[in-house]
Order: sequence, then structure tokens, then C-alpha cells
Amino acid sequence: MNETPRAGVGRVTAAIVAIAAMLPYLTLKVLWLTGSPVGVTDPALMDDSTMYGMNVLTFGMDAVALVLALGFTMRWGMRLPAWLVLLPLWVGTGLLGVIVVTTPLGLLLEGAALFDVGGPIEPWVYVMVYGGFIGQGIGLMAAFVLYARDRWPAVFTTTAEAPYQSLTRPFQRVVAWGSLLVAAVIGGVRFSWAFGGDAGLPPEAAAAMTSAGAFQQGIKGLLAVAAGVALVALVRANARRPFWQPLVVAWLGSGSLFGWGLYAMIITATAAPLSGGATGLTDLLELFGMLTGMAMGMCGAFLLAERSAVRHVQPAQQPLEAEDGDGDRQPAYHGHR
Repeated sequence: MNETPRAGVGRVTAAIVAIAAMLPYLTLKVLWLTGSPVGVTDPALMDDSTMYGMNVLTFGMDAVALVLALGFTMRWGMRLPAWLVLLPLWVGTGLLGVIVVTTPLGLLLEGAALFDVGGPIEPWVYVMVYGGFIGQGIGLMAAFVLYARDRWPAVFTTTAEAPYQSLTRPFQRVVAWGSLLVAAVIGGVRFSWAFGGDAGLPPEAAAAMTSAGAFQQGIKGLLAVAAGVALVALVRANARRPFWQPLVVAWLGSGSLFGWGLYAMIITATAAPLSGGATGLTDLLELFGMLTGMAMGMCGAFLLAERSAVRHVQPAQQPLEAEDGDGDRQPAYHGHR
């Protein structure tokens, strides 16, 4: 019987950093939910029912992240159902990954003006919130990687071409190539905005586009295209590179597409305060980003489940070749348990 491994110093330290970075944000949300106007120049904003609902939602999201960070340091965390860990981490790292990359560069490009956006929220609130997101993102992602290395070591020790029996490979191919096509369109539109184009942007958004905003559009476009390419590489399973490399790219890119697309759809559907203007094209871009990210995540879930089903293969055995529905040859295993 295998003993559940203890969390190492690195995993515990990363989780502590993540939790410490979450506390100011959670405190601010509690204050706002209890009627405090701290950091707000217009107290009536906190009385808006939609704003209250958004605060409940974002508080809940960060509370889930805090519980997971605790789980990464405890033995009970290793016994959590895989989906209960992977699903919220997939969405969370997709959202936080963009912030971790773009916010520091935005500060270099624009300085303190990056957070002086006007409106009823004080600039220091944005400094505190985004600073916390950066610490939370780095700590949470580092803790998760170390946790996953202990719980699913095969992900880090096998190659992308490692053979496994797949009953859904034709389905995965269709989803992967279709996702790449849509992701390329999404990426192309975002790249055009990043390099000064304004087709489809609301006039006020085009006029207010800063160098930091353009960089964020470019990063989101790059993540979308990279996720599509990485997912195709994972499904084809014919590369000798470590399996975790394309998996990380597909994970972050698809999580970004789904997470930011879902967030934008919630903002649009609720007409939440502090939201910017939108056009049909921007709404469609976010909608298709959300749906494409969801399709990528579903495809990845099938792939990971099938790979994890192969517990052991005798080194001396050779894989049998079997043709799939596309006429390609794929390995079919016997002797695994």
C-alpha cells in the first residue's frame, strides 16, 4: 500500500505565498459585501444588485482557490477527486496566467497610470488587487505543479508519443483540428487589435487602447493559437518531446480562452457596472473563445483519462499496431493493468 507523500518545503512555501496574496482581496470583498465603501468614491455602487452578485461570485472563486491551496499542503488534498482539483485550477490559471504576464509589463510601459482608470474605484484598489493576483497566480501555479508531480508523476516522465489505447482518438482529432481553426481566427483578430487595428472594437475602446492593452490582446491571441497547436500535437502523439510541454501550453491557452470568455459573457449578460462597451464582434469573439476553450478542455480530459488508464506496460512488450478509422496506425496495448 503506497503512503500518501508529504508536501515538500517548496510546495508548502508556494501555497503559503498564494494564500497570503489572496487574503487582502478576500478581505476587500467581505468589506464590500457588508456595506463598507472602502476604496469606492461612489458608495451607491455597492448597493447595486448586480455589483453585489459579482462580488459574491468573485469572492467564491477566490475562496475555492484558497481551499485548493490548503489542499496542496495537506494529505487530504492528495485524495481529492481529480476533477475537483483540475477543473477550478484550469479556469483559475487561465485567468491568472494572463494577469501575471501582462500586468508587470503594463507597469513598465505606463507606470502608475496603468491603474488610474477613473471611475468610482480608487487607484490603490487596483494596485492591491492586481498585485495580489500576481502573487496568487505565481504561488498557486507553482504549488499545483509540485502537487501534480507527486500525484501524477507519469505526466512528467513520459513523452508525448508514449503509446496508449484510445477509443476516442477520431473524436479527439476532429475537436483538436476544429479548435485550432477557430483559435486561429480568434488569435488573428486579437493580433490585429494588438497592432493598431480597430475593426470590431467599440469606438471608445479603440480610442482608449493603450500599449498595455494592446500587449494584453497580443498575449491572449498568442495563447489561443498556441493552445490549438499544442492540442493537435497532443492528439497526434507522434513527438518525442516530454508530454508535459505541449500539455502546459494547451492547459494555459484553453483555460485562458474559456475563463476570460466566460467572464466576459457574465459581464455582458448582467450588464455589470464598470464594464466597458461591446459590439457584436467582441461579444462573438468572447463567446467563441469560451466555447472553443470548453471543447479543448473536454478533448484534453478524454486524452488524460485514457493515458492514465495505462498503469503499467512490460518493457519487453512491443505495442501491437491497429488501424483507426482514419487509416492511421496507432498502438493498441495488451498487458497493462
